[in-house]
Amino acid sequence: MVKRGMFTVIAAGVCLAAASAFAVVKFDTRFYSPRNRERAVRRSTSLIILHTTEAPSRSALRKLSDLGECHYCIDESGRVYRIIDHRREAYHAGRSMWNGRANVDEFSVGIEVCGYHNKPLASAQYRALADLVGELMYIYKIPAHCVLAHSHVAYGAPNKWQKRSHRGRKRCGMMFALPSVRARLNLRTRPASDPDVKAGRLVVGDAYLAQVLYGAVRQQRQAVATLRAQDSNVIVKGRSAWDIARDAYNDPTTLYIFPDGKQKRGHQMANFRLLPIGTKVLVNSPADNRTETYQVIGINGKAQDIAGDEVLQASTVYVCPDGRYMRGSQLGAKGVIALPYGTKVLLGYAIGGPVTASRKATDICGTRWRSPETFFLISGVLIPGNKVDDAKIPAGTMVFFKS
Repeated sequence: MVKRGMFTVIAAGVCLAAASAFAVVKFDTRFYSPRNRERAVRRSTSLIILHTTEAPSRSALRKLSDLGECHYCIDESGRVYRIIDHRREAYHAGRSMWNGRANVDEFSVGIEVCGYHNKPLASAQYRALADLVGELMYIYKIPAHCVLAHSHVAYGAPNKWQKRSHRGRKRCGMMFALPSVRARLNLRTRPASDPDVKAGRLVVGDAYLAQVLYGAVRQQRQAVATLRAQDSNVIVKGRSAWDIARDAYNDPTTLYIFPDGKQKRGHQMANFRLLPIGTKVLVNSPADNRTETYQVIGINGKAQDIAGDEVLQASTVYVCPDGRYMRGSQLGAKGVIALPYGTKVLLGYAIGGPVTASRKATDICGTRWRSPETFFLISGVLIPGNKVDDAKIPAGTMVFFKS
């Protein structure tokens, strides 16, 4: 039986040394990630982020371990697995921001719970999560309102439906915002509003989700009921491909089955707004944090189609086929129109560099240099960080990484 401040020993695990007010905690370490040793130690920890795997433990645990995508995972029986050392970075939040600070992985602990964003958890999971969250709150001196769902902090770049960076990229873990659920986790407070929407850094991209996260209790209940009623993979009036598939709407693994039986993959679609009512959308890439990449002018549309209202922002980076690069803020309306076919567009990125003998990639963007979402401009070609040999990065190489 799980007790406050103490976990049942499940396997010969690694101990988490807490303060003297708590006993030593032991976790199941069978899915301890091989990525642990390459992850940086966080400089600070001010948030705890709660996720739902959107998949059963039999498939979720291996993926979480292989990619090092959380610190802990709680399976359907309430068993707690340690994936990444709680002091190190786990790549669980993806494109994220809270109170103006991006890359939430750098200052948070991430917990995955095997279940779904719109369905209740098992009682054993609530008990185990309450104990684990309590331990971490004590260790890091984190208040209850800083225990958030992934949907609180995840945000999306502009796309065909959203012209600005927006909250609503994920509904992951949204039930952890409900007072009834938070009470089961001994969390007596919650954030009253979205600081980044309030400051104008982001806009609301999912009105129903915003109600679940921040509405009054009655509004939350109504929103949850509506979301459950809409929980379908079929396009209907008011429910688009983006509502169903989110970031995976144009992914090659997402399958569209039309009412007449014909099928197309996401990357084969010409106009998502013209999809007929009754089209089924099968999202076969359920990863909580899909790897983002650049889009290409002429293939994914015009610059305005790709970057929306952020086409001229400093965080929108254009890399031309000849290797030239520039920020959106360096272009005017005419300059954007003149961008050549094949120009790559990076949304929400910073430019760092150049790499020199005395300035390594790690000095520019830390351990993020290894990420497939970090790009090195070498001989005019963008190469993802997971494909770069750090010993062979030429001097003068520029680095593009998420800001």
